[in-house]
Amino acid sequence: MAFLADALSRVKPSATIAVSQKARELKAKGRDVIGLGAGEPDFDTPDNIKQAAIEAINRGETKYTPVSGIPELREAIVRKFKRENNLDYTAAQTIVGTGGKQILFNAFMATMNPGDEVVIPTPYWVSYPEMVSLCGGTPVFVATTQENKFKLKAEDLERAITPKTKWFVFNSPSNPSGAAYSHDELKALTDVLMRHPHVWVLTDDMYEHLTYGDFRFATPVEVEPGLYDRTLTMNGVSKAYAMTGWRIGYAAGPLALIKAMDMIQGQQTSGACSIAQWAAVEALNGPQDFIPANKKIFEGRRDLVVSMLNQAKGIECPSPEGAFYVYPSCKGLIGKAAPSGKVIETDEDFVSELLEAEGVAVVHGSAFGLGPNFRISYATSEALLEEACKRIQRFCAACK
Repeated sequence: MAFLADALSRVKPSATIAVSQKARELKAKGRDVIGLGAGEPDFDTPDNIKQAAIEAINRGETKYTPVSGIPELREAIVRKFKRENNLDYTAAQTIVGTGGKQILFNAFMATMNPGDEVVIPTPYWVSYPEMVSLCGGTPVFVATTQENKFKLKAEDLERAITPKTKWFVFNSPSNPSGAAYSHDELKALTDVLMRHPHVWVLTDDMYEHLTYGDFRFATPVEVEPGLYDRTLTMNGVSKAYAMTGWRIGYAAGPLALIKAMDMIQGQQTSGACSIAQWAAVEALNGPQDFIPANKKIFEGRRDLVVSMLNQAKGIECPSPEGAFYVYPSCKGLIGKAAPSGKVIETDEDFVSELLEAEGVAVVHGSAFGLGPNFRISYATSEALLEEACKRIQRFCAACK
């Protein structure tokens, strides 16, 4: 009898974490490495949020919290959804978890039975299919195209839905592509979902505040209120508030689902860190003026990276509407020999040779389900991004 669970054979390690770890190891050995793999803002957590945490410590807010979150944070979440998304929830319809990952995992764990299918557009965040598999479900992938800006077409969603479909996972702006869906583009998808009342919607809005130009963010239930009773709307403080290490994600949805997720979390981790929750209260209730300022910086970085990558031989890089990633194609390098002499046959070969030759760590697109592409996070300084892009240009020019 095997000691490890069979479920582990269906799951792969996180490629994004692996790339970041590889970059750290090479740096520790003295290599000059620029890591562009992590999905983490380089900004510091705002001072008012840090101060709220300090005050919570001084007040003695260091005990266990209710499983679903402290009342003050759940009320702040209710106000956030009303203020920013025009969605009405009660505090009882909200839940707080240790990061967005726990919210997603608990939702799948609470609802998945063997044979249940989950429709996931590609390219996808690396953890979606692995979570589905761990919970006994079957990921069903629906490809998008670079020509369509990596956005799912309504007719492709329609074809993917079967009587076994339990969830449709939706992420806008998207990790890894940065694709963001307009109100009208979303409406085309929600119209399909309204024709299939057995399909639930899990929308990951983690990058909500990171959209550029005149783009206006919308979330599925805001576009189609008819989906309210079968949608879990997930968000968090990690990206917009530069609070990745605080590990606070949250969601709102139908009461029965929230109660089921609460039960699972109660046997798993119980409540999230008390201090981090009080910091999140301040994040949601406090000043928001730094968000547009940070967005402007990210937008400038995006434009720099897109411009420089499109000057690299064999690279084609679309300009995304949101998040802090670009998802360029390296199709023009496939079949060419890297400086080491190795023939680049896949996007994984490309990123491996790039790291070895130029010390630039990026994530291969096949890890996100769609290649030959690679993901760059531009959540780092402009100087590092410019140097990294120069190295990528040099590497591509050296491929023959």
